Parts: sequence; C-alpha cells; structure tokens
Amino acid sequence: MISASIGLAAFALALAWPVPILFSHAKWPTRAPATALVLWQAVALAGGLSMLGALLTFGLAPFGPDLVTGGISFAASFLGDQPWVPAGPMHILALSGAVLLGGHLLLNLMVTIVRAERDRRRHAQLVLLLSTPLPDAPGTRLLDNPAPVAYCLPGAFTTMTVLSAGLLSLLDENELDAVIEHEKAHATQRHDIVLMLFRAWKASLPWFPIADRAHREVGLLVEMLADDRARRSVDDRTLARAVALVSTGGSAAPSHRFQGTWTGAAPAEDARHRILRLEATPVPAGQKATVIGAAAALIIVPTILLLAPGLTNLLD
Repeated sequence: MISASIGLAAFALALAWPVPILFSHAKWPTRAPATALVLWQAVALAGGLSMLGALLTFGLAPFGPDLVTGGISFAASFLGDQPWVPAGPMHILALSGAVLLGGHLLLNLMVTIVRAERDRRRHAQLVLLLSTPLPDAPGTRLLDNPAPVAYCLPGAFTTMTVLSAGLLSLLDENELDAVIEHEKAHATQRHDIVLMLFRAWKASLPWFPIADRAHREVGLLVEMLADDRARRSVDDRTLARAVALVSTGGSAAPSHRFQGTWTGAAPAEDARHRILRLEATPVPAGQKATVIGAAAALIIVPTILLLAPGLTNLLD
C-alpha cells in the first residue's frame, strides 16, 4: 500500500495548490457557474479523500496488503485478539494523523451546521418581530430600513425572503422582480448548504489558503447562479441595473444571509464580474461535458488508488 499512499499524497498536494490556483485564474467559470461549482466541489471532496487516504494507507501498510485487511488486522491487534503487528513510529503517526484530521473535519462540520441553524432561527424570529408581510408576495417580509437590503433565510420547511423599504424605493418594478427571483434561486437551489460546506472547510483549515480562496470563489459562483435564474424573468440590462444599484447603494447593509452568515453588501469587484458576465457568450456544451468529466475523474482517481491494493490481491 506504500505506492498507493505516495500516489494519494501526490494527488492531495496537487489539489491543495496548483490545481485550485489554475482553476481560480480561469476565465470560463463565470460563463458556466453551475459547471464551475461542480468542479470546485469535486476538488474539495477529492482533496479531503486523498489526504485521509494517504495517511490511512501508509499507516495500515504494516498490518495488511490493502485497506480492509490492514484495518481488520489493526483492530484485532489493538483489541488484543491477536499479537501486535510491529509498526514503525511513522506508521503510527500517520494513523493518528488520519484519525485526528478526520475527526477535526467532522467536528467542524457539525459545529458549523449547529451554529448556522441556531443563528438562522434567531434571525428569523427577529425578522418576524421587526417586519411586515409584503402584499402579493408570499413568504416575503418588508423591513422598514432606508438601506437597500435583500436576502433570504432558507430552511428545511419554510423559506423567508427579506426586502427593505429602501430597496423598494430604489428599484423599479422590473428591477425588483430581478432581485426577488435572485433571492428565490438562493432558497430553492439551497445555495446555503453549499456555502456552509465550504465555510466548514475554511474553518477546519484556516492556515490553508486554498480553503479561503475556494470559499470566496464559490460565494461568487452562487451569486451568478442566482442571477441566471433572474435572467429568466427579466432582461440582462434590467438585471445589470439592479446589481449595480444594490451593490453601490447598500454598502452599509447586508445583502444576503445564508443560515446565519452575513456576506455583506456585494463588493464592487464581485458586482463588476456579475455584470460583465451578462454580456459573455455561454460555454459550449462540449466544454461543459469535458469539465464534468474532469470533476468525475477527480473523485475516481483517489477512489481507485484506495481500492487498487485490494483489487490487485483479489486478482492474484
């Protein structure tokens, strides 16, 4: 399993630095945000799988020729059911690292979920107290606030879209429709879940610059996905005006909320990217298929490296 652990470590290293850097500098993701989002999720999942897999395969190498055999032998030795298999300190250190890293990632994910849900419920209660229902817009609340504010509070059973009086006075009817459709997209497509997973990854690895970069890139991609939903209801010029007005007029107020995390008003640079992409030509279907295939390959490669020693033993 040593060769498998080396391969997994090399793959994890590639996904930790050069691959995300190249991806984040590419121009096509803004023209195909859904496809780019799939690729970012594949990078994160494959990176975590490779890191844990490299530690496990190296740590269990003295106990058996593959993960299953090695895991059973290690458990039996640990429980005293069979004599302890001699293992060097590096192998024990790798196993300990795998357990600690896996536990750290899982614990951070659980903490992020609990905090997000707690904050979402608390904020929903405040909104219900401080706002009024917006006529002819089910599930939408109106805040008496002069700043242009728009965000959604998605939930498992109920979803709330919050708009401010300042936003209604700033936008015309079509621009307001664009904002409402944008927020509905966040809720129906559950962008909050995607952002929460990447936020947990960032919290788990705060020293890891790629985790922060991925979180920022994914945040912009989900905004573009929501814009694409709004484009079904309004023309691109109207949507561009709405994005520009909200981004420049709402600098003192939060613009979106996903399960307890304020993202703040859209930075001018993000708003510029969102507006400019409206004029770009879509990515061809063939290129999208290639990217989806690459995303699948990112998951398949570490999986094969993990299973290869066992399959080799079966064939022998």
